[in-house]
Amino acid sequence: MKLRDDYRELDEKYVMQIFARDLRIIKGEGAKVWDDKGNEYIDCFAGIAVCSTGHCHPAVASALCEQARQLIHISNLFYVPGQAEFAEQLVNTTGLEGARAFFSNSGTEANEAAIKLARVRTGRKKFVAFVNGFHGRTCGALSMTYKEAYRLPFAPLPYECEFIEFGDLDALTEVVDSSVAAVITEPIQGEAGVLPAPEGFLKGVRDVCTDNESLLILDEVQTGIGRTGKWFGYQHEGITPDIITIAKGIGSGFPMGAIVAREGLSFLPGEHGGTFNGGPLACAAGRATLSVLEGILPDVARKGRLFAEGLSAYNPRQIGLMVGISLGERCAEVQKKCLKAGVLTNCASGSLRLVPPLVITDEEIETAVGVINAALD
Repeated sequence: MKLRDDYRELDEKYVMQIFARDLRIIKGEGAKVWDDKGNEYIDCFAGIAVCSTGHCHPAVASALCEQARQLIHISNLFYVPGQAEFAEQLVNTTGLEGARAFFSNSGTEANEAAIKLARVRTGRKKFVAFVNGFHGRTCGALSMTYKEAYRLPFAPLPYECEFIEFGDLDALTEVVDSSVAAVITEPIQGEAGVLPAPEGFLKGVRDVCTDNESLLILDEVQTGIGRTGKWFGYQHEGITPDIITIAKGIGSGFPMGAIVAREGLSFLPGEHGGTFNGGPLACAAGRATLSVLEGILPDVARKGRLFAEGLSAYNPRQIGLMVGISLGERCAEVQKKCLKAGVLTNCASGSLRLVPPLVITDEEIETAVGVINAALD
């Protein structure tokens, strides 16, 4: 496709001006991307933790092309090619015996589905979430998202939700009772700047939920699909959630999401649905992604440690290939310096956030770390 040179004017005239952007990326391969002027960048952002297998992985691209030649869309009123096979593959990564999947088109939709499932199966109306947590921007998911700038313009929101400090088990114990449908949390708060849960916290949340017959929803939209060095963040703690929400890395950039719910916890006919959910292309991308990541996953923790060691002067928070460095108001300046030197990074709540493709090489990590250190210095 020939790209027009007046894209900035077209964007300003025809696109709602929600995003602040300057660069036009037109090509990607592995952990590298190129702009329309031919400049090369090491991508330590991966489309916000999305391009798990890197940009345009051959196996994923081939799976999409092959499926596109056969069938692009079919209603869920019929068996969708590859959907059941992908569900089996995905459920097996969770380790939850007897679990089932429901597919969506994004992380926000996955959280909407989880919230609805908790609401309808428990018959309860109240939820508990955490300060600085982020779960999406549609109204249901927004009810569980802490940041007031996101929430208040759309109040009143549909669900009652109480927020407590992330990591405070005593406060959680006081709040959760027989009126709470579910507690929703991220194992690592990504939009808050990569803030890991304190050791033992997730186990404590699990125990509180069990004691009150409330459900535990783990939002693994950013932390799932190998990002932390295991398939899911909760697997570091050895706990069993009731519902897991998944998106971002699940399709290597193809838009999709999912929930996986434990045995005995499922929607009944008519309670939820979607036209595009789990379509042929999405399932083809998902199956190829999981197959590729099986070979990559064992090395993710080591690659993450290379980042942590290389940036150790700045006290990074690191689990797998998920790294955060607190910078406050300096973050935007550092991000721009990294961009100018050929490394894409991201600012999240005053922290430099690094969530590169899981296929990033040692050499690319070394180069990126050098650029980031120079920008920080």
